[in-house]
Amino acid sequence: MNVLIIEDEEALAGELELFLTNHNYITEVCYNGRTASEKIAINMYDFILIDLGLPDYDGLDLLKEAKKNNPEAACIILTARVEVNDRVRGLDLGADDYLPKPFSLLELQSRMQAILRRKFGLKQSIVELGEFLINLTDRIITCQGDVVNAITKKEFDLIAYLIMHKNRTLTRTQLSEHIWGSIINDDYDSNYIDAHIKNIRKKLNVYASPDWLETVRGLGYKIKTNA
Repeated sequence: MNVLIIEDEEALAGELELFLTNHNYITEVCYNGRTASEKIAINMYDFILIDLGLPDYDGLDLLKEAKKNNPEAACIILTARVEVNDRVRGLDLGADDYLPKPFSLLELQSRMQAILRRKFGLKQSIVELGEFLINLTDRIITCQGDVVNAITKKEFDLIAYLIMHKNRTLTRTQLSEHIWGSIINDDYDSNYIDAHIKNIRKKLNVYASPDWLETVRGLGYKIKTNA
């Protein structure tokens, strides 16, 4: 999951970056609106965290740009402003949530997870796939009570992202950009995702068949579920 943090308070921006990175998000930080505007115009993000009180830019104008150029991104307003009108205007412009400063980082994480569940139609954080239970919050996979310990952090990220787009085929490029960040060099190996999927299947097959993890020939991969 790619997150753009737009925050001019460097200490807070650093705390957000460290916290989200430790919780398996890929983060970028902008300390001013001009740089943020440039990034929003050319990059795709899953979350955009926007401080309204930027020194050089109206945060609500950035929100408009984000909704135009990153329509699938979830936008969360972070601000010390207490006026109800600012909050209402931000929500009216398409913000997915609003957190007044100071706020708890754990609350931010919880709200981000709630947004993901709503966005991708997940009723809860535990998803049942065949004989497996995938806990998206605790990042644990179990099969009939046994914990699957062999799955790496990136392999879990890959499974979780496919779950969020259940029954939808994702290309190798889409998976790479959202799990590993943007592809920025010519040395990218198109078989990289294939190797990870192969490893995932091999590890899960020790417990039960992951037949819900499907290859769509010539396109990419998807998780098929009736849930």
